Amino acid sequence: MPPARRWRIIFQSKSFCFSYPSVIWSESLRNILITGGAGNIGGSLACRLVRDPGNHVVVVDNLVTGEIGKLPPLEGPAFRFIKADVNDLSDLTPIMTATRFDYVFHYAALVGVQRTLANPVAVLQDVDGIRNVLSLAKNTGVRRVFYASSSEVYGEPVELPQHEQTTPLNSRLPYAIIKNLGESYCRSYHQEFGLEFNVFRFFNTYGPKQTTDFVVPKFMDAALRGQDITIYGDGQQTRTFCYIEDNLDTTVAVLDDPRWSGETINIGSDIEVTVLQLAEQIIEMTGSSSRIVHLPPLPEGDMTRRCPDITKMKQALGRPLTPLAVGMKHLQQAMSTLVA
Repeated sequence: MPPARRWRIIFQSKSFCFSYPSVIWSESLRNILITGGAGNIGGSLACRLVRDPGNHVVVVDNLVTGEIGKLPPLEGPAFRFIKADVNDLSDLTPIMTATRFDYVFHYAALVGVQRTLANPVAVLQDVDGIRNVLSLAKNTGVRRVFYASSSEVYGEPVELPQHEQTTPLNSRLPYAIIKNLGESYCRSYHQEFGLEFNVFRFFNTYGPKQTTDFVVPKFMDAALRGQDITIYGDGQQTRTFCYIEDNLDTTVAVLDDPRWSGETINIGSDIEVTVLQLAEQIIEMTGSSSRIVHLPPLPEGDMTRRCPDITKMKQALGRPLTPLAVGMKHLQQAMSTLVA
């Protein structure tokens, strides 16, 4: 086994200053960077990866929407957190040149339908982060980049289920355009420079770390508090809901199997549920007195149907997906302690 290397690293830029006190980097460890790692999926992934003693995980997040509480414990040699903005090259460069990362998960992005509709210019700025990550990955010997795309790239469905190769991408919203552009960047860097990649198109992944900006924890929180559950329009919009553990198990399987390199993969559930049915199911399972209140439809961004083809995901996962009722029961247990 090669000897460990020890050094002190100080990162400093206009937006952050961070010191690694006596960092140990060993060639025997798998070095992994997660951008946007203080969010729902990124934070959950960081917590999963640090369980493996063969991993050294670094999380970068600007904490605009992320939260420190979603990260693994900050003590210990297996994990480091750096507050930084990946859209700023002067922030990201010292981080990616100080450690020879084997894998990079680029999950940093402005998220949330209402937030992205209200801040389209900030959404467009995320292209800088995509370009920064890929350029530095190419120049520092990263083995593979994993890019978080979204079901939003499909827009209003022209076919169901929505397949990674055959379904046209049909959205004109800034958030979806940037996700689509990010996918093109990944393919282009592979074609021109040989940088390996995966694109994950996430469909409504829910879990204990997700904020109440998103539909499942939003409805659950309201039900547990006995407050009105508000629905845009008639609630007949369909969604599919993926429990976080299914997302993580698929991700780890793809990470550990080089045969998946270069694939675009839908990560979600293939069981459609209307938003109204979701609200009714949550009210029933919690025994809540909450009322369902209908609001005017959103002017844009609230697609009528979503349902992915998850053939690839099922093959990588190698087990049945978590039923929605089971996943929501786990979420109810986690959120009950916060509401009490």
